[in-house]
Amino acid sequence: MYSNELLDAYKTAKNYIQDKQIAHDLGLSRQKISAIRNGRRYLTEKEALFMAETIGMDAEEVLVYLAADKAKEFKAQQAWANIAKKFNGRGFQGISMALATLMVAKTSAVETLSQCALCILC
Repeated sequence: MYSNELLDAYKTAKNYIQDKQIAHDLGLSRQKISAIRNGRRYLTEKEALFMAETIGMDAEEVLVYLAADKAKEFKAQQAWANIAKKFNGRGFQGISMALATLMVAKTSAVETLSQCALCILC
């Protein structure tokens, strides 16, 4: 589920320990973050774009993966997966590269953000 990956990337980039810190930044309750983590609720576009901008991720890519998360029908899920593949084919490294950079890096938050931005631009 992409929302969890985005929440984790944001949490890592901000050097946060608890989800309630994310909730505070987004103006959400801890219960809503928990519901998002459990797949009962979804991030809004505004929330996802805020986190993407903060950690230097491509806004269009974030919105594609968010829509894929929200898709209920199998055909819609397949279509969104194909769109995501096309993003990767256009030179985007994809969410996994950005997340890997954020998770593996043991540097400061500023260095981590610059590495993430560089990976997306590659």
